[in-house]
Amino acid sequence: MADKVVKAKKENRITKWWRETIGELKKVNWPTTPEAWRLTKIVVLVIVIMGALLGGLDFGFTKLIGLIVG
Repeated sequence: MADKVVKAKKENRITKWWRETIGELKKVNWPTTPEAWRLTKIVVLVIVIMGALLGGLDFGFTKLIGLIVG
């Protein structure tokens, strides 16, 4: 009998979590397709710029350490 109570409580917790999750997702202000594409382009641009910056710093420090060591 106690086993049924524990199982019912677990199901109720899962059901409650699911209802709350769906309720929160309904409140989300989802971007339109053009907004999503614009934001995606911005993210890709920032990634490319940061990759180039970090790659340049890595190359420069590699050359500097090469000159110091060798």
